Amino acid sequence: MEYDDYASNSTSRVRIIEVYIPKDQGENLAEKVVNSSTAPTVRLSLAYHNYRLAPPQIPRTHDSLHPPFPTTRYANGRRRAVLRRATTIDSASTVVTKFYDGINRRDLAVVEEFIDQNCVYEDLIFPKPFVGRKAILEFFDKFVNSISSDLQFAIDDISEEDASAVGVAWHLEWKGKVFPFSKGCSFYRLDVINGQRQIV
Repeated sequence: MEYDDYASNSTSRVRIIEVYIPKDQGENLAEKVVNSSTAPTVRLSLAYHNYRLAPPQIPRTHDSLHPPFPTTRYANGRRRAVLRRATTIDSASTVVTKFYDGINRRDLAVVEEFIDQNCVYEDLIFPKPFVGRKAILEFFDKFVNSISSDLQFAIDDISEEDASAVGVAWHLEWKGKVFPFSKGCSFYRLDVINGQRQIV
């Protein structure tokens, strides 16, 4: 019996066990190996005289076209599993913080990443909401080009507990100093779309 450790991360360690069993001893012996093994196992498949015990499926964000545990074949015929790392999705508060940072840097290409295609942006100063990413970006383009880059949003407080809703208390600063009568608060709803959390 050979144990082959192949992947680990901060929360778990998984491994492949390859068990070589004489053909004439068949599945009965393989079943005993499965029952006695302390390693994580979920399935047993027969390939000639080689019984292969595979680790449990691990939830991940890769598309369904790739197998859950891709392998690499070596010259000696063995396979070694390769674990793909799941894509990390930013928290809702992180997305909103990056959104404000993009506005402060006048970098609308970054801001665009955080806005859903069908987002509705409502500012009570205006009679109607801005509907859709294109309309919202056009508004921000006019906004950032009509004021000095010295005028910046500063976040006073931001909620972090909810994955789909964020409240922000902010004020404006001019060259690092608090701009008079500029305090405000905003509320954002977010959802994970195509593997990325966005403002909706």
